[in-house]
Amino acid sequence: MPTRFFLIAALLGCAVPPARAAEAFQTAAPFALLLDADTGSVLFDKNGDKQMAPASTTKILTAEIAFREIKEGRLKLDDVFLVSENAWRSGGAKSGGSTMFAALNSRIPVEDLIQGLVVQSGNDAAIALAEGISGSEDSFAALMNRRAHELGMDHSVFKNPWGRGDPNQRVTPRDMATLARHVIHTYPDFYRYFGEREFTWNRVRQLNRNPLLGMNIGADGLKTGDIAESGFGLVGSAVQNGERLIVVVNGLRTAKDRATESFKLLTWGFRNFEPRDLYGADEVVGTAQVFGGEVGEVPLVAGAPVKLLVPRGAGETLSGRITYRGPLRAPVQQGATVAELHVAHDGADILVVPLKAAAAVGTGSLPRRALDAGWELGATLIRQNFGRPPGAGAGPGGRAEQPAGAAP
Repeated sequence: MPTRFFLIAALLGCAVPPARAAEAFQTAAPFALLLDADTGSVLFDKNGDKQMAPASTTKILTAEIAFREIKEGRLKLDDVFLVSENAWRSGGAKSGGSTMFAALNSRIPVEDLIQGLVVQSGNDAAIALAEGISGSEDSFAALMNRRAHELGMDHSVFKNPWGRGDPNQRVTPRDMATLARHVIHTYPDFYRYFGEREFTWNRVRQLNRNPLLGMNIGADGLKTGDIAESGFGLVGSAVQNGERLIVVVNGLRTAKDRATESFKLLTWGFRNFEPRDLYGADEVVGTAQVFGGEVGEVPLVAGAPVKLLVPRGAGETLSGRITYRGPLRAPVQQGATVAELHVAHDGADILVVPLKAAAAVGTGSLPRRALDAGWELGATLIRQNFGRPPGAGAGPGGRAEQPAGAAP
């Protein structure tokens, strides 16, 4: 798949389509994705929807499940889990993989296992958490897949909690960025573990494997991974001037390449893009016509801030239009989603935001309804014979369109 560049606007949680980017950018990473954590805007995408082996970045989902168990009261940080022979043998020092050096049959507090998981990348810590939460690795893997589906990671499949090579364990860069964004926004108190520079367990001091943490770029997470079938990969995040970006790379040949390419992507994103506020959460974007109501139109709001990520210093003109099936039929309930805002750049939609009725509109009087019916009948006849007149609605059940209000 060719590399795609994005000038993308996003309202939190809504899908965003591509547009022209600020400038060309190349990376040696076979898989790469750069995401604005606030708006969900994708700034760079190279094979973002292609499946890849996650290696130890799998542990981000293992951590998320543990965080959720704690947040929902089923687990506490000071609860202790047993390090089974399976955890010790498969994930301990004898296994040859990354480990927190947990002793066989020892009992370790959940908080220490989390630190062993995300700082030291301990496979033994991952297995101990999985067995402690679900009873077995297989049961935990089933939980991982259910949780991934709930988070919208629809193109990922998990088979174990620590990233052991498995031909059926696959993720996409977009899914991993989605997971990272969720962890950052949902668990701010626990996310800090990903940024810890070192952790010592069983008298063994280990440094965090994330190279971005020492590169003076504002990095504070998340996780590296590398096995033979994945190459070197990383899911990382950094903040500069209040703007947070998430980077995903995978398939690189060396740890140095992983550090270099992820640093380049983050640096490019911070230097070349800036957020632009379009509308406040309760700012009126425009109006929609109402058929048979107490009043003839209802104000429309987005219900959440509408933001656009644009190339830094760019002066492109944006245009907006509101579409809805209308005119709306009274009564109209306040807060009901009744329209869409389309923001375009160079004639192409780069943002589609649902709009809500900012006020309730009750059913109008009989004379008012009769007047509206007469107007619509006349407008329908005109449309059928001459096309839609300027400013006319589309008719009940039809598609109405009008300019949006001026954005800041």
